[in-house]
Parts: sequence; C-alpha cells; structure tokens
Amino acid sequence: MQEEDKVLLTQFGDRIKKIRQAKFNSLNNFAMDYSILSSATVSRIENAKSDFKFSTFIKLANAMNLEPAELLEGFSFKYNE
Repeated sequence: MQEEDKVLLTQFGDRIKKIRQAKFNSLNNFAMDYSILSSATVSRIENAKSDFKFSTFIKLANAMNLEPAELLEGFSFKYNE
C-alpha cells in the first residue's frame, strides 16, 4: 500500500470510527446488531488496515443508516504531490 493511500484510509477510518461511536456505542454491538459486516472488517477499516471494496463501502453506509455521500462529508480526496 502506498503511503498516500494509507493517509487517506486513516482519515476515512477515523471518520467511520467517530460516526460509529456516536451512533452505536461499541464496535461489537454495531457489528452484531446493525451490520452485515463483521466486527473484524469494521475494525480493519477504522484502523486503515484494509483498502476495501466499493461494495463494502456501500454495506457500511447501509449499516450506519446513512447515504454513502454522508460518509464522505468533509473528506479530502487529494493526494500529496
């Protein structure tokens, strides 16, 4: 994984974790009660350990009861040059 990818995935993971904690409390409760994703998958996303598929992004948005665009609000899409 390139360093620029790691930076973007870390920013996205931080955002997902913040939303998840505000809406659902613990990771295990979220994965068990609201998600079609495992707690391990969500943890890898939150900790920038996974460059995940688009379908996983859509599943995550659905599990959080959000539109996919809401997960990207305020997110920077620029690579460092």
